[in-house]
Parts: sequence; C-alpha cells; structure tokens
Amino acid sequence: MSIVRRFALPTLLPCLLASPAGQAADLFLDGEELPEVLTATRLKQSPAAVPGSVTVLDRQLIQATGARDIPELMRLVPGMMVGYTKGNLSTVNYHGGRVSEARRLQVLVDGRSVYRPGLATVDWTDLPLAIEDIERIEVFRGPNTVSYGANALAGVISITTRRPADSQGTRLKYTRGERGVDDWYASEGFHAGSGDFRLSLSGQEDNGFHHTDEDEKYRDSRRSTRFQLSASHVLNDEQSLDWQVAAKEGSNQRNYYSDEEALIANVVERGDTDKDVVARDYAGSVRWSFDASTDHNVQVQASAQRWERRQEWRACDLALSFTPEVSQLFALNPDSVDTLARLLRKGRGDAVETLLKGQEQALAKVIRDNYTGPDGAALRAPVCGDINNNIDETRFDLEVQDTLSLTDNLRLLSGTSYRRDISSSETYFDGRLSNDIWRLFGHLEWYLNEHIVLQGGAMYEQDKLSGDSLTPRVALNYLITPRHGLRFVYSEAVRSPDMFEDRVQWRYRMENLSGDAAGRDSAYYYAYANGPKNLDQEVMRSREIGYNGQFDFGLRIDIRLFHEEIHQMISEPLDITEFRPSNDNQMWFRGAETEIDWQIDSADRLRLTYAYVDFAATDKIDRRLTARYSGSAGWMRDWGHGWSSNLFYYGADLLNERRFERLDLRLAKRFDLGKTEVELAGVLQQRLDDEPLTWRENLYDDRRQLYFSAQLEF
Repeated sequence: MSIVRRFALPTLLPCLLASPAGQAADLFLDGEELPEVLTATRLKQSPAAVPGSVTVLDRQLIQATGARDIPELMRLVPGMMVGYTKGNLSTVNYHGGRVSEARRLQVLVDGRSVYRPGLATVDWTDLPLAIEDIERIEVFRGPNTVSYGANALAGVISITTRRPADSQGTRLKYTRGERGVDDWYASEGFHAGSGDFRLSLSGQEDNGFHHTDEDEKYRDSRRSTRFQLSASHVLNDEQSLDWQVAAKEGSNQRNYYSDEEALIANVVERGDTDKDVVARDYAGSVRWSFDASTDHNVQVQASAQRWERRQEWRACDLALSFTPEVSQLFALNPDSVDTLARLLRKGRGDAVETLLKGQEQALAKVIRDNYTGPDGAALRAPVCGDINNNIDETRFDLEVQDTLSLTDNLRLLSGTSYRRDISSSETYFDGRLSNDIWRLFGHLEWYLNEHIVLQGGAMYEQDKLSGDSLTPRVALNYLITPRHGLRFVYSEAVRSPDMFEDRVQWRYRMENLSGDAAGRDSAYYYAYANGPKNLDQEVMRSREIGYNGQFDFGLRIDIRLFHEEIHQMISEPLDITEFRPSNDNQMWFRGAETEIDWQIDSADRLRLTYAYVDFAATDKIDRRLTARYSGSAGWMRDWGHGWSSNLFYYGADLLNERRFERLDLRLAKRFDLGKTEVELAGVLQQRLDDEPLTWRENLYDDRRQLYFSAQLEF
C-alpha cells in the first residue's frame, strides 16, 4: 500500500491557488500541477518548498537500472555510500561512518519502519519486498528526527510500493545470469468488492563473492522466498482503508574459518564448515484515512513485525576456555587472555605467569598448577559443543496523525505514536529485553506571502531505555516562483543507543559437550560482554543552504550545501572480546551535493549526481566508508519500436580506502503478443577499477557480470 495517500488537501496546488501564493502559481505554471514529495515533513509539498533535500527514484528510473537490490539503487543518491561486508550483507550510509554497520538511517516500507530494534540494523537482503513491487523511493538527505524519531539521525529512506489499483492483471518475470543469479517474480492484481488487491510471490538467489584475498572459496551465497498481499478499500467518499501482510524465508551463508583460529581468543567452529543464518521475517500493517472535510484529515496506522534469526553451529575451543580462572582473567584484562592464547599456540604454557603481573599473575599461577601437565597438553585439550547466535525481535507500532489547514496559508500536521520493541535471545540478552517509546510530533507550514514559506517542527520522544529527547527543525524557503526555491534549514536530531550497544548481556553457552569437559553437559565460554546501561543519545546539528528548481523544459536541479556535526558518537567495535562502547567520539561533515534530472523529450532522459564531502572524525573507524568524491551519471533512451537502452556510471574515490567505478548497460525489447506484453532485457555490469569491493577479501573472478530477464504482462 502506498504511503502517498490522501491528506487534508488532495494536492498542494489548490492550497496555493487559494492564497496569495496562488497568484504567482497562475503566472508561472500554465495550469500544470507541481510535483510533490511527502517524506520531508509528512505533508505533500512541492520540492521547492521542502525544508531539505529529497531524492526521488521513480518507477521508470528503478526499472532502467536493472538493479536487483535496493542498496544498488542508493548509488543514484548523492552522498550515499554503499558497501558490502559480504555478498549477502550490504551497508548503506549517508556521508559515511563505519563499514560494517549502518545505524543512523531510518528505513520505511509504506510507512512501516524496518529498522530492527535489538541489533539496530536493516537487513536489506531479508526485506519481504520484491524490487518489482516498488513504485517510488524518496530519500530525505539529512537529519529528520523531527518527523520520524530517533534513528533518523542521518536521513530517511522511504519506500512506497505500487497501489493495488495500479497493479491489475498478471505479471511474471524470470532473471538468470552469472554469479549464480536466479530470481523469479509473479504477481496477480484484481478487484473484488470494494477493494483492489495485489498478491506477489518472489524469490532471489546468487552466489556472492567468488574467493578471498587468500584464494579461499567465499561462502556468502543467499537464497530467499518472499510473499506480499496488499489491499486498498474505498469505504466511502471520506474514508479509505489500506492493509498489507508480508513474509520472507531464506538463508545467508557465512564463510569458512581455519582451524588455527579455534584457540582461546575466539569461539570458532572446528567441526562445522559454516554457521549459516536462517532468516524468517513477518510483517502486517493497516492504515485508515478519514477526510473530515476538505481541510482536515485524520490517519491511523498500526503495524506488527517479527524478525527471526537462527544461527547454530558446533564449535571447538580449549578446555581452558571454560574455566572460572580464565573468565576472571578476562574480566581483569582481556589482553591477558590474548597473551595466554599466543603462548599456548607456541606450546609455552609454562611461560604464562612470567609475562603477567599482580592479580593476573596470581590467576596464571592457579592455571599453571591446576590445568597444566608436563607438556601443557591439558591446556590445549579441545572441547566441542553446540552454540548459537539465535535472536527474535518483535515490534508493535500505533500512530495517529492529524493534518489541518488552519487558513489558506497555514497548515499544521500533528500526531502521536506508541511503539513497543521486544528482543529475545539467550546469547545476547540472557532472555528477553523490551522497550517502550512514546512520541509527540508536529510541523507547521506558513506561507507569509507568495514568496516566503516559514516552517518549524519538533518531536518529543520518551524512550524507556534511553530517556527523553526533544528535537527541533526550523526552515525558511524563498520561492522565486512556485517551481524555484532557496532554502535555509537548521535542524537537530538524535540517535538512541540500541539494545545491543547499551543493554547487551552477551555470553555463549555451549551445550552437548564432548571432549575434556569434566563430565559437564554444558558450560559458559570465558568471554562475555555487558552493556554499560548509561550511554547517552548521539546528537547531530545540521545547517543547510539549498536550491531546488523545476524548469518547464523538463530539467530539475537540486543543490545542497551542508555542515553537519555528530556529538557523543558510539564508535567503538562491539566484539565480545573487546566491548567498550562510549559517547567519547564525534564526527563532522561539510560539503556540497547536486542532482540534475533532465527529461529532454519523450525519448531521452539524463541524470547526474555529484557529492563532495569533507570530513573529520576522532575515531578512524568512522572514516572508513566516506568517499570525498562520489557520483553517478545516467542516460535513458527510448529508441522506438519497443527498443530501449539505459547506461549508468557509478563512482567513488575511496570506500574503505578502495576506489569504486562501475558502468552498467541495460538493453531491452518490448513487444506485444496479442493481449500479452513481453519484455526481454539484458544487464551488463563492468567494473572499471581493479579493487576488491569494500573489504580486501571481497573478490570476484572477473570484473564483469551479465544477467538476462524475461517478463510477461497480461
């Protein structure tokens, strides 16, 4: 169901025409309606009047790229950094940050947040959503806690699926190509009673990267099957009801590990060759919209989601790893355990206590006296057992939104929401952890005259685990004409520390033990991590000057100049053997972005993006996924007689210190077979650089990928 539904005003233009601004609209628009965006403030607004920069990826553009994944589409967004930790694990960051995690973007699917509450991440591969069902993606570039709460610190990606009424008929698609690409999609749209429905089934599969930098096979393939049922009902002239249910089931491989790593410093399998993740996601939402009058709309949305992750494997480690003395040594100084591990690898258990001091030395003496044989064999005796990273996460969300035109020149949007997040995991939370979040939000749009728009908004959020926060935004838009505007924006945003960062109780319990387990059936591994429970929220302050122009010959331009500062950043690695999160870090970005989209005529469309980002961070790990120069270029051409071509270039100078350049070409032919429309298409992706993708071990056998698709509509 579409997030772009009916509000108090069907479009912004009638509101403008009823005001002094409408007089200017008559002079410059010649009766044409302005394009609209929604993500910035939850109000339908013309791009020139938006308090920020919004990139819109429409259906034509999405299809033209031939992309199989949403992260690949984000390469079209200026300033967006896309990286891969594995072939089935992608990260999307706006401007930059850590390579392995992206925790500062809010992601919505038809208004429903898919940002996981416990581990604070977005599983792009596991979304129960086919790219063929996407109608539009709006990306608000910049902080937007004001409209969407904590976690919208860097920006918002709002995905809107096709309305069932626009999806009537049958559509079948199959894609096959190199690197194990094997995708399929089927949908049926129909009308019944007072409603329109769309049922979609889809699957996706590929092999990920070929090998590591040590020429080892890379186990990171993925497989998923997805289901989605969307419906839209017109109850009467004033009321509509939209609902949706979705599910996904699949698996993501994890890589091999060598036996040499299976020592005291790491929990690593020796018997199993993998620890693959089996993922199941379920989601349901319903939205009721009521037009009390032409000037007043009320909207209520409720949703429920569940994420299930099963990762179980059999691991082996030293018998010593399960002794209380080593656990105590780890509590005193994790580095001492690393010292112990190094000596054990060399068979030098007798030298352990000579390298330690104080209480650590006393523990080392106990270890030597109680566990060491003449040759240290007891220290090195392996114990094997079953461990897991299983976790279930659940979210319930209820929101009420009210949109009211107070006068012809003044609109007010206000609302409240309640959200409950639950995470259940014996490994990560020693059971179950929950959080309750209450929100109050509002946005006021005031046309002072035909040229000046003053906007202000704020959100108050009460988070049971993180405390209270109040985030404001104020903006002044100067409309040269209704299609051309300058904007001046100041905003603040926060990100609440997630459950994992602040409240984790991370410990591995190994069961079904074998080997030298002293008669025990289960035991806890020596390493553990407890969250500090006192982390503060990250805070961003952003200043922006921008321009948005919509020319009558099909040209659209957006320019953004920005300065952003993030304080109280949580940047430290969150590893079980090194878990020390704090608010001691900060980072700032400043630079410029531009986006040009030109529909030259009915046959040709050009699109260019460019971003320059200057940055500094107190922790070098935050500089890993920030490219100083990045951009894209695209040419879409309809040659007539059903033939079309689409050429795209993507580039970034440094992503985790690696250059990225790629050229994509899509050729397609559409033709009619009676009442059936057929499209055959091929996509060629050619890397222009010779670098690994994000990490040094992410390697393909060649720099080219080719895949083909066939689609039928009837």
